[in-house]
Amino acid sequence: MPATKLKEFLNSRGVKYVSLQHSPAYTAPEIAASAHVSGRDFAKTVIVKIGGAMAMVVLPANRKLVLADLHELLESDRIRLASEEEFKGAFPDCEIGAMPPFGNLYGMPVYVAASLAAEPEIAFNAGTHTDVIKMAYEDFAQLVNPQTIEFCTT
Repeated sequence: MPATKLKEFLNSRGVKYVSLQHSPAYTAPEIAASAHVSGRDFAKTVIVKIGGAMAMVVLPANRKLVLADLHELLESDRIRLASEEEFKGAFPDCEIGAMPPFGNLYGMPVYVAASLAAEPEIAFNAGTHTDVIKMAYEDFAQLVNPQTIEFCTT
């Protein structure tokens, strides 16, 4: 079960969280609705390539990534969306598109939208299209140590 790795990590750190199951859903807005979570509180994970390395970009389900802004903020002209083919091997315990925003578990940096960082709680995919974890943003930040930047619009 893909959520096992994440739950074991959270449990080993003594983090409080809620695990939710919902009917299969594949887009961040659908998942947020199925899990009864606001789109601004549901963290979607987008995989990008910066130069030759993969990174996670985490933003609210109700926002869109603006690559031009990310280029500017990270001062790199070599940023693009990674294809599923490129990143699926990096997440052997996850269904494609259901990766949790824990880059530290997968050896990649995490960039999180400032608007998401302002929320008291976040929810996110737990490795499947039917499992969601909800937890305090503060706990997430302490565990993942993401770089917070403003790179998305409504």
